[in-house]
Amino acid sequence: MENLEIIHLYENVAVITDQMLQAARERDWELLTQLETSCTTTVQKIRDSEQPVPLTAELKERKISVIKKILADDREIRDITEPWMAELAELMKNSSVTQKLNRTYGASPA
Repeated sequence: MENLEIIHLYENVAVITDQMLQAARERDWELLTQLETSCTTTVQKIRDSEQPVPLTAELKERKISVIKKILADDREIRDITEPWMAELAELMKNSSVTQKLNRTYGASPA
């Protein structure tokens, strides 16, 4: 794959991570999951295709800029999703404890 094609794949990842960030901000977890799958597929294409060849200064700067954008989006996505995941884990834990107590003490669900 040509250098420019690889740069385009990186740019596609940047577009996807931007969409993922928007989905995370809107708490649209289903869309976020779908976009994550698409992102993973595109990243795998990069891994499968990219050869360690020298880039022109322009392409190198472009690639660096795109990677910085991807990393910034990823950090912000994690800043949004990690607290939500902790909250979800706590809810699941509480639900599990409630179910165990109900089974143990014979309480019927309301």
